[in-house]
Amino acid sequence: MTETYDFIIVGGGSAGCAVANRLSAERANKVLVLEAGRSDSKWDVFIHMPAALTFPIGNRFYDWGYRSEPEPHMNRRRVYHARGKVLGGSSSINGMIFQRGNAMDYERWAADPGMSSWDYAHCLPYFERMENCLADNGSGYRGRSGPLELERGPATNPLFTAFFEAAEQAGYPRTDDVNGYRQEGFAPFDRNVRRGRRLSAARAYLHPVLDRPNLTVWTRTFVSQILFDGTRAVGVEYSQGRGPTREVYGKEIILCGGAINTPQLLQLSGVGNAAELGALGIDVVQDLPGVGENLQDHLEVYIQYACKKPVSMMPSLAKWKRPFIGAQWLFLRSGPGATNHFEGGGFVRSNDEVGYPNLMFHFLPVAIRYDGTSPAGAHGYQVHVGPMYADTRGSVKITSTDPRKHPALRFDYLSTENDRREWVEAVRVARNILNQPALAEYNGGEISPGPDVETDQQILGWVARDAETALHPSCTARMGVDDRSVVDPETMRVHGTQGLRVVDASVMPYITNGNIYAPVMMTAEKAADLVLGNTPLPPSKQPFYQHKPARPGSAPRRGRRPA
Repeated sequence: MTETYDFIIVGGGSAGCAVANRLSAERANKVLVLEAGRSDSKWDVFIHMPAALTFPIGNRFYDWGYRSEPEPHMNRRRVYHARGKVLGGSSSINGMIFQRGNAMDYERWAADPGMSSWDYAHCLPYFERMENCLADNGSGYRGRSGPLELERGPATNPLFTAFFEAAEQAGYPRTDDVNGYRQEGFAPFDRNVRRGRRLSAARAYLHPVLDRPNLTVWTRTFVSQILFDGTRAVGVEYSQGRGPTREVYGKEIILCGGAINTPQLLQLSGVGNAAELGALGIDVVQDLPGVGENLQDHLEVYIQYACKKPVSMMPSLAKWKRPFIGAQWLFLRSGPGATNHFEGGGFVRSNDEVGYPNLMFHFLPVAIRYDGTSPAGAHGYQVHVGPMYADTRGSVKITSTDPRKHPALRFDYLSTENDRREWVEAVRVARNILNQPALAEYNGGEISPGPDVETDQQILGWVARDAETALHPSCTARMGVDDRSVVDPETMRVHGTQGLRVVDASVMPYITNGNIYAPVMMTAEKAADLVLGNTPLPPSKQPFYQHKPARPGSAPRRGRRPA
């Protein structure tokens, strides 16, 4: 007799690990997790050493290696998109930055029809449930008993001190905690690092419960199709390595593949735009034109400065020092290997019309690109900056019935007047901070983009040539109740189907302000209660900071008064 599971979770990434933990906590539930990537061995230094984060990106053993279609407003560049190909998903290869987003992000979500239970008051308790924030001093905004142990970046390098002072000199405040009452301002960042090791979703949620008899995890298991009986999902088709295609059956199928893989699998399985699927010869199970639409992401640039004093992290990047750094990390869990480098930054408004922050800054005491390349090998520092709420919208579309062929990713970066205007503002705000007196003793001049890039058009030209994704694809199977939504916000079920749910970054209606790992994990925690039929956690009554309220239901430029 074919074995049937209560829940089959497709994707052992960030959301999948959290959902698997919560669903399998009830012993009556038989849960199967299917992950296409490899296992995250505890001996894999490229995963677990925080400073080694540049090694998995671009490596076919850890990274799916997506590229966008030629971007029409970025000189037809194909922008590289790293996605985790390992248990833990992108949480096993990302920068380990933990940012909830702004409280007003969730007020914006809740302003859409049918989304009232996703406001900040209803989301905050789930952030608290998943956190163990070691730096919290009883603020009432942070959790202290969850599986995600959060370490606050020390930010002790003198360049951090000077940068925070420079931000204040430029007119931007400090804040006690960007994940607390007030996001706006500058502060050390929370990190998913525990005692010098990366704390991925797999290590926080999955590995501690692998001994549960009702939880099964298969890695290197590639799911190629959802199996339907009419409009009811009943199982999935999969293969392992070079082996034959097999089938496994479940009462509920939960897609946790992320903003690229989830819409791809839905489309391959006959759920999506009927006309587009029909053109590929795919039998339509449910016509949902919103599948793969509404793609959102954060684009960022590195503004780099030479440093006149030898205080940057550059010496620790020397190849001859790697054995010593590795040994220090391996035996003491300390030293340069124990940091993710993203120890501090902040959130600001680019102009006085904005109701809440629309720019994010990461500061690094070294001038280096995400893939580990640097401009000259000398001392330097940099900020990563970019708009958080671009009104550009892209898509994820399959072009073939071959499940191993990557879908077409179209982000349409820089395609709107508002996005271009905010990019010019972002670069000018960053330069204003980096040229304040507090940094004068270190300021050896701008390396990138350089003083020759000054006019609005020159700035936009540089952004088009040099910007990279911050690796936050989202919103491609958004929650809602209108005819362009994909997922029911009260059940996480895919509209028009039975036994099929989605829980990952694709269900977000709008991208949040900051790195999206924390919002994805909150969504997974909240969704688990919805799937299980549990009574939701009671809404929080905690207030939150807002610069200036405006009319309800509007976009970030105008804001919304807290309910």
